[in-house]
Amino acid sequence: MNNNNQKYKTIGEVAIILDLKKNDGKPNTHTLRFWEKQFKIVRPKIFNSRRYYNIETIKILKKIKFLLKEKGMTIEGAKNQINSEKTLVDENNISNINNSEKIKFKLKKISKLIKELKRN
Repeated sequence: MNNNNQKYKTIGEVAIILDLKKNDGKPNTHTLRFWEKQFKIVRPKIFNSRRYYNIETIKILKKIKFLLKEKGMTIEGAKNQINSEKTLVDENNISNINNSEKIKFKLKKISKLIKELKRN
């Protein structure tokens, strides 16, 4: 899995790509496991008890790292940011689905907004 052109990367390779290091300079895979628990959008393939990340998941992890480490956001803030970006992507693709799916999507969005308003 060390070839840069391969579709999937191991957790160690992703830690190196993201420049996540422990004090001893070794790749910090614990951070990736933690983010996996915190961000439901991060779902690596697991084969023989090993995690493998595709390009799209690595892009999401880069975004998470940027929001947490560079922008100084909290986990909750980063989750909200990523979820709002995902919603925008979903809205752009809504024209590709049938009417009942559009209604379900819009109801889900309204329900989410109501929950956010109740929290505030």
